[in-house]
Amino acid sequence: MIPLIDLSQSREQVADELARTLEHVGFFIIVNHGVPKTQIQGMFAEAERFHAQPDEAKHAVLMNEHNNGYMAMARYNVRTSRVSEAEARPDMNEAFFVKRERGPDDPLAGRRFTGPNRWPDDLPGFRETVLGYCETVDRLAVSILPALSLSLGLPHDWFTPHFTRSQFSFRLSHYPPVAREPGSYGIAPHTDTNFLTFLAQSDVPGLQIRPELGEWEDVPFVEDSFVVNTGDMLHRWTNGRYKSTPHRALPPIGRHRYAIPYFFGPNLDAEIRCVPTCASPDHPPRWPPVIYGDHLAWWYDSNYNANDQKDLAAE
Repeated sequence: MIPLIDLSQSREQVADELARTLEHVGFFIIVNHGVPKTQIQGMFAEAERFHAQPDEAKHAVLMNEHNNGYMAMARYNVRTSRVSEAEARPDMNEAFFVKRERGPDDPLAGRRFTGPNRWPDDLPGFRETVLGYCETVDRLAVSILPALSLSLGLPHDWFTPHFTRSQFSFRLSHYPPVAREPGSYGIAPHTDTNFLTFLAQSDVPGLQIRPELGEWEDVPFVEDSFVVNTGDMLHRWTNGRYKSTPHRALPPIGRHRYAIPYFFGPNLDAEIRCVPTCASPDHPPRWPPVIYGDHLAWWYDSNYNANDQKDLAAE
């Protein structure tokens, strides 16, 4: 059972529910989140519009070294997760990735994952809609940080300095209806590598989670909600206290499925070090500190290496 959390409650109530949920399930559904329904619908429409383009147009914005741009169908799957399946085939989805838009005067300009984004030439309004949606969901994510800090027995502003310029990744995914066969997935079993993931729900099923020691279960559809899950960075920051729960997406049946997950991460220079309330002499830190940007470089090169699409660029 995936808990539902109403964000209109007090911060303390939300914190209590987060603690129970993330220690045992790692997934929850939020309502009264403040993101306008029209903005969510508009973003789904843009995802469909992008993927309806001919391959030639999509190949013109293939993923670059910052892992921004188009990822072609059946090119990748996550290989580094503790739940990765060796026999899994490449994921049956195509996607378009965007990260924080940064100008040349940004203090981080010139570093990997700081841009530039890639934008299609013939989709008027696409860039503005995508960036506007990312800004809105980023505010939502930041607004949850105080309750999350309190849930760990930390001061309410403990996480805030680590997210002044969050390193997010936004993905517009398309899952075509294909035959369900062993080893074939829309997205194979994995855990997310970021801090928290925010997925606006659609009524086309496919997403499943596997709580600890449990069986795969469907994520229920709740109108006007987001599914939120813990990623590996929060799992690592909390010394394993908060789950990073395996999930997968099955190919849809009879309908195309579009998904717009927003992967919320800390600043590139944030140090992921065990929080003080999650370690003790009997439970020392399980992982050494790591800089988030360094972790991202390892993860992307291991799972979504842009060089894997060079043959498409030559076509």
